[in-house]
Amino acid sequence: MPRSVNSVATKARKKKIFKKTKGYFGRRKNVWTIAKNAFEKGMLYAYRDRRNKKRSFRSLWILRINAGARLYGMSYSELINKIQEKNVLLNRKVLADIAMNHPDVFKAIIEKIK
Repeated sequence: MPRSVNSVATKARKKKIFKKTKGYFGRRKNVWTIAKNAFEKGMLYAYRDRRNKKRSFRSLWILRINAGARLYGMSYSELINKIQEKNVLLNRKVLADIAMNHPDVFKAIIEKIK
């Protein structure tokens, strides 16, 4: 009995991976085993870094709020504490944007919570 192989499906599977690894450096783009490993590793990094991106942005917002607060004689922790005591409904993302782009509004917020 002759050997049966499904080369159509195999080629389609490989083509799909090669299409996704287009632009990779060296053999990562055109050698099947290396391209497959590179693609799988890339997907793992993408999954991990979608979560790390949230962490990075939060730390950036905290840095910006802290820098803005220190101009008016407060630390970040004091500012956040007073904001929570006064029930000001501004999250860190909005506060960071205000501190960076609208310093006069940020000053008004700090004066209100002092």
